Amino acid sequence: MQKIKFINRNKTHFYDTLKERVDKYFIDNHISKHANITMVAKTIVMLSLYFIPLIIIYTNSVNIIAMWLCSAIMGVGLAGIGMGIMHDANHDAYSSKNKLNKLIAFALTIGGGNNRNWRTQHNILHHTYTNIHEYDKDIDNKVIMRFSPAGKKRFIQRFQIIYVFFFYAIMTLYWTTAKDIVQYFQFIKNGLHRDTLSQKIITLLSLLLWKTIYFTYIIILPITILDIPWQYVLIGFLTLHTVAGLILSIVFQLAHVVEGAKFPEPDKKGNIENEWAIHQIETTADFARNNWFVTFFVGGLNFQIEHHLFPRICHIHYPALAPIVESTAKEFGLKYIYNDTVGKAFKSHLSMISKLGNHTI
Repeated sequence: MQKIKFINRNKTHFYDTLKERVDKYFIDNHISKHANITMVAKTIVMLSLYFIPLIIIYTNSVNIIAMWLCSAIMGVGLAGIGMGIMHDANHDAYSSKNKLNKLIAFALTIGGGNNRNWRTQHNILHHTYTNIHEYDKDIDNKVIMRFSPAGKKRFIQRFQIIYVFFFYAIMTLYWTTAKDIVQYFQFIKNGLHRDTLSQKIITLLSLLLWKTIYFTYIIILPITILDIPWQYVLIGFLTLHTVAGLILSIVFQLAHVVEGAKFPEPDKKGNIENEWAIHQIETTADFARNNWFVTFFVGGLNFQIEHHLFPRICHIHYPALAPIVESTAKEFGLKYIYNDTVGKAFKSHLSMISKLGNHTI
C-alpha cells in the first residue's frame, strides 16, 4: 500500500500550542498523566463485572436464566475492560511503568483477544490514518457494509441500517474466533510485523495457545463441570459476545462515523494536505461529555478527540482536558464535533449509515 504523509503546508502551530497548554495543566496541578485512585477503582469494577459472574457460573448453583444473566453481565464487563482498562494500558497511558502496562493490557488476551494484533490495528493504523479508507481498518467496508464515502457501493447496502447491528453484535465473536488469526497473516504480508521465521512461529503458537486457554475456561470447562446441556453453555457464550460486540461497536462508531466527521482521501502521491493533529480533530467526535456514567463506563471514549490527540494520557484526565482542546481548536478556526447526548450521537450515526447505504455520500 502507498505510504501516507501528512503535509502541514500552512505551517499551523495548532498542536504545538495545544500540547503546551495541556502540559501546563498537569504541571500547574502537580498531577501525573497516568492513572489515579479513581482509575484503579474502575479497574477493579470492570474486572469484577467479568470474573465474578464467571465464578458464579462455575459454582453450578444457578439456574439457566441466572447463568445467561451472568453471561450478559460478563459481556458488559468485557466491554468495560476493553474500553476502560486494556485500552489505556495498550497505549502505555495507564502507568509510567512499562511492565505494569503490559500486565494490565494482558486482560485483552485473557478475554480472548491478542494484544499485538490489537496494537497494530488500533494504535498504528486507526490512530495514524483515522477515517482514511483502506488504511484505517476500523472503517473499512466489511462484507456488505459501507462505512466510508470512498467504500465500494453495492445495492444491498441500502438496507444496511437494518442489518448493520447484526454485524455489530458479532464483532467480538469474530475477533475471538477468527480475526486474530486472519490478521496475523495479513499484517505479516503487509510488512506491519517484520519478524524472523522463528519469531513468526513463536508468535503464532502463542496466539493459538492463548486462544485454547480462553475457549477452555469459557466453553469446555463449563460444559464439563456444569450440570446443564452443552447447548445452554454455547447460548451463554453467544450472549456474552452479543452484549460486548454491540457496546464496543456502537461506542466506536459514535466517535467516527457521524455527521460532520470527515473522511479524507490522499492524493496520488499519498499526501494528506493537513497537519496530523488537525486531521484528528476533523475525523473524530466527542459525545455526552457531561454524563458521568457514560464517561465512567466507556473509558473516556466519549472524549475521543482528546484521546486521539493525547493517546498516552490516561482517559481519567480527559474531562479536564476537553475545554482546553475545544477552546484551542476554536481559536485556530477548527470545527470541534460534539453531540451532547448519547441519543444525539446515535441518531447522527444512524443518519450517516443511512446516507452511506443509500450512496448519497
